Amino acid sequence: MTILVTGGAGFIGSNFVLEWLRDSDELVVNLDKLTYAGNLANLKSLQGDARHVFVQGDICDRALLDQLLAIHSPRAIVHFAAESHVDRSILGPGEFMRANVEGTFALLEAARAYWNALEGEAKAGFRFHHVSTDEVYGSLKADEAPFSETHAYEPNSPYSASKAASDHLVRAWHHTYGLPVTTSNCSNNYGPYHFPEKLIPLMISNALAGKALPIYGDGQQIRDWLYVADHCSAIRAVLAGGRVGEVYNVGGWNEMPNITIVQAIIVLLDELAPRKNADGVKTSYANLITYVKDRAGHDRRYAIDARKIERELGWRPQETFESGIRKTVEWYLANADWVADVQSGAYREWLGKQYGELQR
Repeated sequence: MTILVTGGAGFIGSNFVLEWLRDSDELVVNLDKLTYAGNLANLKSLQGDARHVFVQGDICDRALLDQLLAIHSPRAIVHFAAESHVDRSILGPGEFMRANVEGTFALLEAARAYWNALEGEAKAGFRFHHVSTDEVYGSLKADEAPFSETHAYEPNSPYSASKAASDHLVRAWHHTYGLPVTTSNCSNNYGPYHFPEKLIPLMISNALAGKALPIYGDGQQIRDWLYVADHCSAIRAVLAGGRVGEVYNVGGWNEMPNITIVQAIIVLLDELAPRKNADGVKTSYANLITYVKDRAGHDRRYAIDARKIERELGWRPQETFESGIRKTVEWYLANADWVADVQSGAYREWLGKQYGELQR
């Protein structure tokens, strides 16, 4: 038995692969292009493990996809591979259209050809699981109910528009061709191996380096936060028992403003890695908070209604925000070498464009 995972060297994908192989002996074929956010160091513990087959390649490469499906005959495809950072999508939307739209199309077509050639139980049991985001639903007002699976799509950034397009492709390939698909739309993830351009790892790495902690606008943008291991368990639940053609929203039941997240990180860092000023006097990382101009089209609030996946599949997140954020900060403190390695020259160049003098 084999599964094919795309984007399995990225943040969520690598956590999924590690957790899958911790609990299962089923072979994982891991296809990742290794762009700036794909990192084989995330999978270092799997070196020499015959259950993990890594292939560097592009999901837009149809010939490669056909070859991998023919050789490994997976019972499922779990599709993580995507460009995912809103700020990068604003600066350069073209790669988001290519990876998220064209890449998903190529993967769906390869999966359809492969599935059509299957027979009997292999065909009946095959699944294509598409991993998406709550950002496809747009922005909520303070008094609006959280996003349900039937909420209208209203993407507001090039990133969310590209993911919305990929969701629609997955839906259409099921309804038109019968491809057995499931989709999950998740809230903001955090945890180990998170590339330090996103809010939580950026705040941790900047604080430890004594750099400014840049907060967009007034810092009151609200997100629902989900520990990455809980997201991985939700995907496993959908693969095991999700209904074909259905969408499952996955959330952490943790709505918080960005500034509250940053303040929670500061409290933990003040406890676990106390900072001292030039005179050797203990001082709080809170002094590094710097408010910067809000980004274009910044959605005000996201919130996920995750009752459907709980009702149908019995899934609920195991981590509270308090337990998850402590585990996350502790992981970054214990893995300073990983952070240093991923902060390449290209990454620093991008941060300079995004935040200017604050990163120098």
